[in-house]
Amino acid sequence: MTDANEATRCTFIESILHASIAVARRETNKEIDIKYRRDISGEETSGRVDYAISGMEDLLCITEGKPRNIKIGYLQNIKQLESSFHTNKKRTADQAFNDDGYDYLYGIVSTGVDWHFIMFTSDGLYCTSKTEYQIDLTKKVLRGSRENLRDSIKQIIGIIVGLLKDRAMTCDEPENKRRRVQEKIGK
Repeated sequence: MTDANEATRCTFIESILHASIAVARRETNKEIDIKYRRDISGEETSGRVDYAISGMEDLLCITEGKPRNIKIGYLQNIKQLESSFHTNKKRTADQAFNDDGYDYLYGIVSTGVDWHFIMFTSDGLYCTSKTEYQIDLTKKVLRGSRENLRDSIKQIIGIIVGLLKDRAMTCDEPENKRRRVQEKIGK
């Protein structure tokens, strides 16, 4: 994977996302779908996200696949999350005037090997993991024992499933969403 082209990386990222969605669907009994190259537009920016994962009508997660530069992926994903967040919010007239709506979206930035997880909320931006997650896809690993490879893929899928389950199962009440976010970020 270190020398793989973007198409190869995207195929691997898609496989991980599809496996995660299948598990999340089975565990939640909710409809969760993925859309490729989805156009989004918000108050300040517009553009195309690599992968948009949604449940019923709400956007749950946006994933950005990058061939190498993860920092650019972070910046791009944050802007995508911000635009999508403002577009995604279904606000009643009371919420619009009182601005008491609270919501959040997850973002994933990946090179196929490195995986990073972001949470964009009404209150701010949070990294949902204290560490960078990696899937070692070197030729040496692929020729040797596959146990470490399997474990690292299971770990990434587990994290993504957890994020999707959290978003798909969250009640629409702003206070419940705020409480869940505070539990996740440890406030």
